[in-house]
Amino acid sequence: MTTVSDSPPAPAPRSLLDAEMLPAIQVVVMGVAGCGKSAVGRLIAQQLALPLIEGDDFHPPGNIRKMQQGIALTDEDRADWLHTLGSELARHPEGVVLTCSALKAAYRDSLRGAADRLHFVHLAITEAESLRRVGQRADHFYPPSLVASQFEALQDPSAEPGVLALAADAPLEQLALSAVAWLKAFRW
Repeated sequence: MTTVSDSPPAPAPRSLLDAEMLPAIQVVVMGVAGCGKSAVGRLIAQQLALPLIEGDDFHPPGNIRKMQQGIALTDEDRADWLHTLGSELARHPEGVVLTCSALKAAYRDSLRGAADRLHFVHLAITEAESLRRVGQRADHFYPPSLVASQFEALQDPSAEPGVLALAADAPLEQLALSAVAWLKAFRW
């Protein structure tokens, strides 16, 4: 006995081969100090089952000492750090979430050079809110006195391709869900 249905047939399940052919998600969660990069990056990585690279963990000791002393990093200070982060991105072609301030277009371009389809989620925040949040962190090497220098260095990435800007004052879970939905749209 054959049953006729007016509804279209269900789509065939995606095979493992199809899943392997999908482009990997490689994303940088970026923004100034205190915007929530680490927390949102961790949630995105969990939701996508991807490794998380915490960019701050790769700062050389000299950079950390400078920041602890309230001295803003220069482009020269960041060059080796960005190269190292680019190497980390290249080591994860299957997909990865990286947290990195990526304040300037040149920094983002450096990272793009290591990952062809790199995306950025920019957590935008006001200077006053950044200062408030950084002031509340007790166990971080970055002092509130350097917040202004981050805003001076920040070059708005919103006109660049592959960038999603989100208002960082939204709940962390909402930010992560928005980012994941946007990132998944690039995969299909």
